[in-house]
Amino acid sequence: MIRHTIVIWFVLVALAIVNGAVREALLVPRIGPAAAHVVSTITLCALIVVVAWLATGWIGPTTARAALTVGLLWLLMTLAFEFLAGHFLFGKAWPVLFADYNLLRGRVWIFVPIVTMLAPLWAWKIRGR
Repeated sequence: MIRHTIVIWFVLVALAIVNGAVREALLVPRIGPAAAHVVSTITLCALIVVVAWLATGWIGPTTARAALTVGLLWLLMTLAFEFLAGHFLFGKAWPVLFADYNLLRGRVWIFVPIVTMLAPLWAWKIRGR
């Protein structure tokens, strides 16, 4: 189950990268950075839910706890990638990385990690366990 969980996480990363590229190339010039951020976040959350629903059978959690474990692993890998790669590979300052989590400034990115963690559990429940 862990190997399949990791494979699907790489699919999610690829989708997130494409989502970000679409945001920057198409959405930001048309609707501005703030609206593009919100649309992109909603889009990525929807993609995560769809992938979780499609992949849950292959990943194979047999209990709610196992499904939540999948989500927690996805969450930990996502946060590690976002913050460690963002800072050390891409050179983003820590305040810039944390800024996307500031709901008071209209940054709704916090929903991506939340959905990432919960999507496998939702999918497991919806698919009838």
